[in-house]
Amino acid sequence: MDGLFEADDVRAPVATAGGGSLQGSTHASAPLAVRMRPRTLDELVGQPQLRAEGSPLRQLIEGRQSMSVVLWGPPGTGKTTLAAIVSGQTDRAFVEVSAVSAGVKEVRAAIDQARSDLTRRGRETVLFVDEVHRFSKAQQDALLPGVENRWVTLVAATTENPFFSVISPLLSRSLLLQLDPLTDDDVAEVIDRALVDERGLAGDYELDDDARDHLVRLAGGDARRGLTYLEAAAGAARTSGAATIDLSTAETAVDRAAVRYDRQGDQHYDVISAFIKSLRGSDADAALHYLARMMEAGEDPRFIARRLVILASEDIGLADPTALPTAVAAAQAVQLIGMPEARLNLAQATIALAVAPKSNAVTRAIDSATADVRAGKIGQVPPHLRDAHYPGSQRLGHGTSYTYSHDEPFGIAEQQYAPDVVLDAEYYQPTSLGAEAAVKERWERIRRMVRGR
Repeated sequence: MDGLFEADDVRAPVATAGGGSLQGSTHASAPLAVRMRPRTLDELVGQPQLRAEGSPLRQLIEGRQSMSVVLWGPPGTGKTTLAAIVSGQTDRAFVEVSAVSAGVKEVRAAIDQARSDLTRRGRETVLFVDEVHRFSKAQQDALLPGVENRWVTLVAATTENPFFSVISPLLSRSLLLQLDPLTDDDVAEVIDRALVDERGLAGDYELDDDARDHLVRLAGGDARRGLTYLEAAAGAARTSGAATIDLSTAETAVDRAAVRYDRQGDQHYDVISAFIKSLRGSDADAALHYLARMMEAGEDPRFIARRLVILASEDIGLADPTALPTAVAAAQAVQLIGMPEARLNLAQATIALAVAPKSNAVTRAIDSATADVRAGKIGQVPPHLRDAHYPGSQRLGHGTSYTYSHDEPFGIAEQQYAPDVVLDAEYYQPTSLGAEAAVKERWERIRRMVRGR
């Protein structure tokens, strides 16, 4: 980030954390992720919605408009980088405040200094607050006068949902900008740039394709993590005197074996197939193995959760009525918590579904009913079941002979429900496995009562 700051552009930061200080990034011993931090908005990888011409962020950076913003996104997507760009591409003073260590006193002091600079020198100040969700309500309240009166341009970064972690008055006075997770292609581009850029590895090393894929997969959409792994791999190659970073070197450097897994290829379909069949076959150990392979390879956890929800009805059904709620709860947990913690929820659901009694009676039932419908066995709805709430319906005989089930013994009325064409159909054939054994006994008794047998 050569030339990013002028000496009088940046006042001493107040205890930084999270993304790290934005200063001191030009020396050779600085981490690769810091040295490669984009200097302009055009150098930023990903986030096209924020980089678009005329976007609020571009207006802020290019000095056409002064506004406060809250940057919300996962780690390694560019929040700290955007703060650095705002400071580097404008003539505003720049002050960093860490929500980890700064108190109300430090926040007020920074705002008072910014107000003084604005009134005496006409100089605006960018106040960067990293991890703003860690601020208490009192600390966030301390930011309000500066933001409301535009004594400072607040750039606040958070990985947490700001609607839960940032006070409403501060949100209403700021523009909320959401950063999307980086794609694998985005991370690969960041890595490739670092290989050749003079601030990075300056072309000293070549990176094999399978090693690049391994680093990208481990990065998990986090550009900073990808560059950290690349730096470690380059260090391992330097130690061994190699000019090429191969897969073996990358594996050794980050202490993680590569998982051969193509999310668009054969491995994707083979592993998920083995996962489902292991669950269906009640082998919890094998299912956990395939679950771990998918998670380590960076498979979308939502995809795994969806397959668990399907299997809960397809292969377990009423043999264990808790299977579907368990799978749905895991899917909701994936959305609510995210990885890596949600791996525990997926593992719990995997074990529960694997050891549950199995039945495909639900699948066979709906498939049989669908087959009859597709074969044209539709038939008329019996008159006593038709809608009887409109004028003239009784003259048509609709609903006149309907028997209200709750008036009958056991709440079951003997009457025809199915159309004539499928009157004798028996789609649901429950098994005697697990809880479905009780369902089987009850359903057979009900079926006889309903049909008068």
